[in-house]
Amino acid sequence: MRELLTGNEAIARGAWEAGCHVAAAYPGTPSTEILENVSRYKEIYSEWSTNEKVSLEVVSGASMAGARAMCAMKHVGLNVAADPFFTMSYIGVNGGLVIVDADDPGLFSSQNEQDNRWYALHAKLPMLEPSDSQECLDFMKAAFDISERFDTPVLLRVTTRICHSKSVVETGERVERPVREYTRNPAKNAMLPVFAKAKHYIVEKRLLELREFNETSPFISTEEGSGEIGVIASGIGWQHAREALGDRASFLKLGMTWPLPEKAIRDFASKVENLWIVEENDTFIEGAVRGMGIACSGKDALPLVDELSPALIAKAILGTKPASGPDTGITPPNRPPLLCAGCPHRGLLFAMSKKKELVVMGDIGCYGLGSMPPLNVGESTVCMGAGFSAVIGFQKAQEKAGRSQKVFGILGDSTFFHSGITGLVDAVVNKSRGVFVILDNRITAMTGQQENPGTGRTLMGEETAALDIPRLCAACGVKENHIHVVDPYDLKASREAVDAAYAAEETSVIVTTRPCALIKEIQKARDSLHCVVDAEKCVLCSSCLKLGCPAITKQEGRILIDSVACNGCTLCVQVCPKQAISREGALHE
Repeated sequence: MRELLTGNEAIARGAWEAGCHVAAAYPGTPSTEILENVSRYKEIYSEWSTNEKVSLEVVSGASMAGARAMCAMKHVGLNVAADPFFTMSYIGVNGGLVIVDADDPGLFSSQNEQDNRWYALHAKLPMLEPSDSQECLDFMKAAFDISERFDTPVLLRVTTRICHSKSVVETGERVERPVREYTRNPAKNAMLPVFAKAKHYIVEKRLLELREFNETSPFISTEEGSGEIGVIASGIGWQHAREALGDRASFLKLGMTWPLPEKAIRDFASKVENLWIVEENDTFIEGAVRGMGIACSGKDALPLVDELSPALIAKAILGTKPASGPDTGITPPNRPPLLCAGCPHRGLLFAMSKKKELVVMGDIGCYGLGSMPPLNVGESTVCMGAGFSAVIGFQKAQEKAGRSQKVFGILGDSTFFHSGITGLVDAVVNKSRGVFVILDNRITAMTGQQENPGTGRTLMGEETAALDIPRLCAACGVKENHIHVVDPYDLKASREAVDAAYAAEETSVIVTTRPCALIKEIQKARDSLHCVVDAEKCVLCSSCLKLGCPAITKQEGRILIDSVACNGCTLCVQVCPKQAISREGALHE
């Protein structure tokens, strides 16, 4: 059957057709939809794991037991999962094991632009790179076969454009695979030094076998065009180059990009006058080709950062200017990055913004937008969990320098479960005077409202335990009188919690409790609620604008509130000094 699928949908379908039994992930753009789609196939057990490391450990255990298993994560997620990733290369597999890595060239939703192809090189395992949705499905199926044939995990590396672009896919049926027998074998699975040393020799031998396999594998294809220009490319780079150059170049398309097929590359290079390597970000392929002693061009003309495009490639290789797009006569309006109207994070962040001397360590999540004007709450964004851990070091450095500024750290409920708990434990044990804020909106919001350990439901829709964050904080050693639980829609309570934690001389925690305003049930319950401005009472003091709510604007000398965007949170009502704002409508329980 032919279907129009995104790359992520096709990867999920490929896992199902390949007889995958177990799948796990932590949501992260651009990989999130992979597991969301896998969960629709009930033959596969699927879960949102607490973090990427756990997801890889879950599927590693499933593979050892004989099941075909896969996990998915965005590029920075593989940093979190790197510990088991490298060791599983030594252990190998029983049932096939595939790790899907989604890189983000252009940083559309990421804190860095790292190129994760290097992980395959350093971990010494094979890597496949599909260039469209059909290959996403086909390569996923092939990855399981390669994994079991060569006793190795396989890295399937995709990028944002591959993940989210749609193309026609020929789908098939599921091939049921029995879970393989498990036999106790510590020499294979227990990487004590005595066993790991022997395994390293096996890994190196396996890499040579994989290189030979890749020389004649179905993942290599060539297109003959002009002999003047030859292009080696993979993934989306091949798509862009093919569009830009057409039959003005010959192409060597690589589907397995580690280990690279040296013989095939040398043979192709010998047939063209000018060899170009087209790849996004780092010189992964180009560096290897140059290391073979083959002259080529690439990053001397193509950018090292951001995404490539057909226009950029044509300009670099052919010297042609990119065609200008049609002039619509429309200038899109600027839209500053702001928290959504009715966002429950706004209340506490606004209360924190009133303490101008406060230093705030941020984290990965919607609340990162609090660092933007007008709230200006947040000094840093490093990685998941650093919003807590960095507080400890920053506060200690402040004390060493004799500075009195208080340090707060903020993260969300999903991030707290992901990697915030360990930071909080460290803070308690090492007597940090920092304040640790957990903005609990009952969902993993930024990546599209996925379940987490606090929501009470699994990825597969089953009811489960909803972990209690304040009790977890107490179990980590925070004294109960220093755990402040507040409704962030209540500005008075939020200010009091900030004041109390600010004054404390030991580890303190603030937990907010309001669901994300975009959860369907919340939207339905509040759909008739909105705030209105009494123009006769309004003195245009702009106090309400300091909230940074996109539903509130100043137009033609008037303060207006968009009744469609507003959900009646009443923060504007509470900050208005003239009682010029009121709420209308009713809450639907």
